[in-house]
Amino acid sequence: MMQSVVLDPLLPMVAIYGVGALVLAAVLLAVWRRLPGWWLRGLAGLALLGALLNPALSQEDRVPLADIVMLVVDESASQRISDRPDQTAAAIANVQAEIAGMENTELRIVTVGDGEGDAGTQAMTALAEALAEEPQGRIAGILMITDGRVHDLDRTPPLPAPLHALVTGQPDDWDRRLVVANAPAFAILGEPVTLTVRIEDQGAAPQGVVSVPLNISIDGGAPLPFEVPIGRDIELPVNLPHGGMNVLQFQTPTVDGELTDRNNAAVVQINGVRDRLRVLLVSGEPHAGERTWRNLLKADASVDLVHFTILRPPEKQDGVPVDELSLIAFPTRELFMEKIADFDLIVFDRYRRRGILPSLYLENIANYVREGGAVLVSSGPEYGSVDSIFRSPLQTVLPGAPTARVFEEGYVPQVTDLGDRHPVTAGLEAMSPGTDSDGPGWGRWFRLVDTTVPEGAEVLMTGLDDRPLLTLDRIGEGRVALLASDQSWLWDRGYEGGGPQAELLRRLAHWMMKEPELEEESLWVEPSGQTMRIIRRTLEDTPGDVVVTGPDGSEVTLTLDEVSPGRFETLWDAPETGLYRLTDGTLDTVIALGPAAPREFEQTIATGDVLDETISATNGGTVLVSDGDIDIRSVRVGRPAAGRGWLGITPREAYRTADISIAPILPAWAFLILAALLVIGAWLLEGRGTKRRKT
Repeated sequence: MMQSVVLDPLLPMVAIYGVGALVLAAVLLAVWRRLPGWWLRGLAGLALLGALLNPALSQEDRVPLADIVMLVVDESASQRISDRPDQTAAAIANVQAEIAGMENTELRIVTVGDGEGDAGTQAMTALAEALAEEPQGRIAGILMITDGRVHDLDRTPPLPAPLHALVTGQPDDWDRRLVVANAPAFAILGEPVTLTVRIEDQGAAPQGVVSVPLNISIDGGAPLPFEVPIGRDIELPVNLPHGGMNVLQFQTPTVDGELTDRNNAAVVQINGVRDRLRVLLVSGEPHAGERTWRNLLKADASVDLVHFTILRPPEKQDGVPVDELSLIAFPTRELFMEKIADFDLIVFDRYRRRGILPSLYLENIANYVREGGAVLVSSGPEYGSVDSIFRSPLQTVLPGAPTARVFEEGYVPQVTDLGDRHPVTAGLEAMSPGTDSDGPGWGRWFRLVDTTVPEGAEVLMTGLDDRPLLTLDRIGEGRVALLASDQSWLWDRGYEGGGPQAELLRRLAHWMMKEPELEEESLWVEPSGQTMRIIRRTLEDTPGDVVVTGPDGSEVTLTLDEVSPGRFETLWDAPETGLYRLTDGTLDTVIALGPAAPREFEQTIATGDVLDETISATNGGTVLVSDGDIDIRSVRVGRPAAGRGWLGITPREAYRTADISIAPILPAWAFLILAALLVIGAWLLEGRGTKRRKT
C-alpha cells in the first residue's frame, strides 16, 4: 500500500499564485506595522490557500511483479563438439536452481541455433527479439551460456541489466584447421589456377609438430598426398581436368585430442571454362548460306573464327598474273599439318575436292578426329558428286555415305524420337510458331543429299521421306556431324515462318566442342540450400537408381522420374552440409553442399574475449563453466555485478497498481472556518494589545 498527497486546485494556478502574493503582502504589512497577530494572519492565509488547492490523500494498492532473468543458451554447431553439450546442460541446471531459490524472480530461457545460411551464431539478434517481448522495467539480469564465438555483436540491443557470460570449453582445448584461400569460381582450362592453403593449430596444441599430411582429390577421385608445414601459406597450382564444375576436396587427417574434424577438410568448386574456342570454317564456294555460319560463329564472344572461302580454285585459268590477284593464298600446310591441333572444330561448308587439300592433309584431319578433334560437314549437291569430300581419307570418319541422289523438293525438317532425347535437338519443336499434323510449324527446305548411315551413328533429324538430315557420331576420342542440306539459311531468313536455325547450329557446334551442358549422357546436381535437384540425362528409356553417399558414409538410393524426353529428375533434402557422391552405376558426380569452410568452425576455441567489451559496459562478468557452479546474488544498480564465483542481478522492484482511492484531507468549508477562526484570533489578540497601550 502506498499513500501520497495530491492537489486538485479549485482555481487556475495563476489565480492561486495571485492569492498567495496577496496573502504574503498582507503578512508583510502586518509585520511592518508590528501587529502582534501577524502570524495568525499568515496561518489564515495558508488555510485559504489550502482551501483553493483542495489537497487530497491518494492511496494505491500495489501488487509486486517478479523480476525477470534472461538466459540465452547457445546451441550452435560449435557448441555441439567435445563435452560442451554436457557443460551447457549443467550450467542451465545451475542457473535454474539459483533463480528458483530467489524470491520474486522468474527465469526466461532463449535458445540460439545456427544462423541462416552461414551467418554463424546470432546470439545478440535472439537476445534483442526476446527483450522486445518483455517489460524493460522488470529485467534484472541477462546470462549467456556460450563458447564466446558470437558473430552478430553489431546487433547488440540496449541492455537494461548486467550481462554475464558462462563460457563452456576446457582450458586445454586445441584444434587443427585447414584454410583454403584465393579459390576462384571460374578458371580457364589448360591454365593453372593458384590456390593458397594453410593449416593452422589453435589453442593448447601439441608442441614440436612441424608438418602434417594433406590429401587433395578432384571429383571424388583417388587422393594425392602432400606434406605441408603448419602455420604457413602454401601456394598450390592446379590444372582443372575438364570443363564444367570441378570439385576439389582438401583434407588433413584427424589427430587424437582435436576438438573436431569438421574443419580438417575443405571443398572448393571451380567451374572450368575454355578461354577461347577456335573454329576453322572452310567454305568451298560462295553461296546463300555461307554468311549464316560466319554470323553464327562470330556472334559467340567465346569463339575465335578463322574463315576461308575458296573463290579461285586451282583449275581456274583466266590468264591473270598471280601477283595481280587480290586473293589470299590458302595456307593449307600451316592449317592442316602444323596447327590443326589448335582448333576445337573444323567446319566444311559445301566443300568439294579440287586438289587444294591433298590426301595426306585429309588423312591428317581424320587422325585429328580420332585423337579428340571435331569435324562438321554442311553439305550441298557436291557431297553426292564424284568430287565429294566423302571420297577421300575422311570416309573413315564421316557419319553418312552419299548415294549420289540429290532431292530438290520442299520438305519440313522433322526431329526423330532419338532427337527428342538428344540435347542438340531436344525442345526445338517448342521453338516453332505453331504445329500442325505434319509436325512443327517450321519453314520448308528444298534440297536434301541422300545418304546411308553407318552403324552406331545417331540420326537426330530427317527430311524428305524420313531420309537422314542431321547425323552425329563419335569416332575414337572425337566427334563428327553431317548436315545433309545447305539450306538452313532459309530459317534464318524467315522463309515461311523460318525456324530455330541459330539455336540448332549453336547447339550442334558446342556439342562437337564437348561442352558439358550438351552431353547426351550426364548426371549432375543443382543445389538450393540443403535441397538437391538430381538430374540424369540419357538416351535410354529408363536410367538406373542413383545412390547418394553422404559425408558420413551413409547411402541413400533414389529413383528418378522422367520430366521430359531423356531427362529424369528428383528432389532430395540432404541432412547436413559436406561432400556428397552420386552414382547410377554408369556415371558418377560429386557435389558440395554448404560453405567450403563453415563459419561456426573457423574458430572453435572457447573464449570470453569477444564479449568482454559488451559485458564490461554493464558491470557484468565472465565465468568458466569448467570451474564449477556459480552463485547468483542481488546487487544494487550501478554496483559491480560479478565477483569470484558469483554473478549479480539488480532487483527492479516493479509493481502493478491494483486500486487507487482518493479522499480529501479537509473539505473546503473546513479550511474556510479555520481561516476565519485564525482571523478572529488575530483580531482579538490585536484588540487586547490596543487596550493595553491605551491604558
